[in-house]
Amino acid sequence: MNKQPVSSSTVISIGYDHQTETLEIEFGSGRVYQYYGVPGNLHDEIMGTPSKGKFFNTYIKDRFPFSRVA
Repeated sequence: MNKQPVSSSTVISIGYDHQTETLEIEFGSGRVYQYYGVPGNLHDEIMGTPSKGKFFNTYIKDRFPFSRVA
């Protein structure tokens, strides 16, 4: 999965696998989570929004199954 560094106070990098619809987010704490079944348009939107943390909390957190990977 290709992860891209982002400009955010809470998120360090974001990656996405279009084939499996898996979104991977690395937070400032160093923890990395994968979210499953996330549509590609949500990945595009989070990459384009100025507030990654707010977008995550509104549209992804508690809406998709996830696992901590690091």
